[in-house]
Amino acid sequence: MPIHPPELKADPARPAIPAPTGLRRLGFRYLHLIDAFTLFGLMVAITVVRFGFDWPTYPPSHYLGGFAVAVAIHMTVYYFGGLYEYEQRLGRPPWLPRATVLTAVAVGIDGAVALLTGRYLMPRINLVVLLAGASLLLACNRGLARSLRSRRFGRPRVLLVGIPDDIERARRHLRESEPGTRIAGQTSDLDRIAAEVERVDATDVLLITGGSLNEIYPEPLGSLERRRIGVHRHVTPADTLMGLQRTRQIAGMPFVALRAHAVPRHRLRFKRLLDLLYLAVMAPVAIPLIGAVALLVRLRAGRGVLYRQVRVGHRGRPFAMVKFRTMVHGAEAASGPVLAHRDDPRVVPGLAWLRRARLDELPQLWNVLTGEMSIVGPRAERPERVANFEELIPGYGRRHDIPPGITGLAQTQGHYQTDPVYKLGHDLQYIVNWSPILDLELMAKGLAVMARRSGR
Repeated sequence: MPIHPPELKADPARPAIPAPTGLRRLGFRYLHLIDAFTLFGLMVAITVVRFGFDWPTYPPSHYLGGFAVAVAIHMTVYYFGGLYEYEQRLGRPPWLPRATVLTAVAVGIDGAVALLTGRYLMPRINLVVLLAGASLLLACNRGLARSLRSRRFGRPRVLLVGIPDDIERARRHLRESEPGTRIAGQTSDLDRIAAEVERVDATDVLLITGGSLNEIYPEPLGSLERRRIGVHRHVTPADTLMGLQRTRQIAGMPFVALRAHAVPRHRLRFKRLLDLLYLAVMAPVAIPLIGAVALLVRLRAGRGVLYRQVRVGHRGRPFAMVKFRTMVHGAEAASGPVLAHRDDPRVVPGLAWLRRARLDELPQLWNVLTGEMSIVGPRAERPERVANFEELIPGYGRRHDIPPGITGLAQTQGHYQTDPVYKLGHDLQYIVNWSPILDLELMAKGLAVMARRSGR
C-alpha cells in the first residue's frame, strides 16, 4: 500500500521550472554567454599577466581577433560535447574531468588552426595555461548556475519509491547528507508515481528498491522527462553486472539517471552536423551516380523514376522515404504491404541488381539532407510493421531515439530476413554505443556490402 507522510504537503509558492521554448529548445542557455565572456576575459588576463599591456609581435587587435575565433571554437566544442544539456537537480556530476577533456580538444583545434593557417590565435604558452584555467572556470560556472537555479526554483522535493525498509534507509541518508533536499512523499506503488508526483509537487523521483522498469517505461517516464522531473534508480550490486559506467552520488548512495530517450540532444546535433559534412564530401561522386542510375531506371521501368513510401522516423514521426522505383507500378495493389523476397516477380527485369547493391536507396540522401534520416542508423520501417513490433517486442520504440539510417549495424550484421528481435538488439547496441568512429566503420561495411552484392 502507498505510504503518505501526513506532514508533507506540496509547496504552491515554488515556481515551476519552465519547459524549453524558442532558443532554449535549440539548446541555448544563458550559461553560453557566461562561458563565452569568461573565456575571452581569461585569454586577455593570461596575456596581460605575461606581457603587461605591451603585447609582443602583433598589435592588440590581432590578438583580440584571435581570442574571438578561439572562443567560437571552444564554445562549439562545449556545445556538441554536452556541457549545456539540462542537468537534473540531484547529485553532483563531476564537471571538472568533463570540462578538462573538452577543453583539451578545443585547445588542440586552436593549435591545428595555427598550423594550417600560419596564424596563431594566441601565444603558444597561453594555450597551456588556458587548458587549466578554462577547465576550472567552466566547472565553477556550473556550480554557480546550480546555486542560482536552486535559489530561483527552491530546494529539490523528492518522492521516494520502494519498500518501507529501503525508503527509511534512504530517508536517513538524505537527512544526514543532503539537508537541502526535502522529502515530499513516498510510495511503494510504481503505478502511482505520476499521481504522487502531481500530488506532492515533487521535482525528483528516487526509485530505491530494484525491480522491473516496465511499469514506468515508456510512460510515465516520458511525461516526467518532458516536465523536467528527474527520475533516478538506485544501483544495486546486481546492476554492476551490466557494466554501468556513469552513475551519480545522491546522499552517498549510487544512482543512475533514467531517461525516456537513450540519446541526449547534443549527440543528436553532433550526428546531424557530421551527416551534413559527409554529404558535402560525397556530393561530387553521389550526384553523377544518382543521375546515371535515374537514367537507367527511366529506360528500364518507364515513367515514375522515384518511389515514395511512408516510414517511421525519429521519435516515431512518419515521413516519406524516397527510393528509385525498381518494381512494376502498383506492385502492392492486390497483395497490400508485403516484404520483398529473392527473385521477386514484381521487380522490373534488369533492375534486380540495383536492389541487391542497394543503389535504389541513393535518393535517401535527400532524406538525410532534410534531416528525416541519417546516413547511419536503424532501418526505417513501415508504420504497420512498427505498430505490430511495438505490441510484440517490449522496448521496440527505443530504436526511434535516433533518426533511421540508409545503413546501420542491423543492416550490415544481419540480413533482410533476420528476426526483428535480433535486429532490435543490433539497433539498440548502435544507439547506446554511437560514436563518429562507429559511423565511419559502418559506412565502410555498407560500401563493402554494396560492392559484394553488385557482383552477383
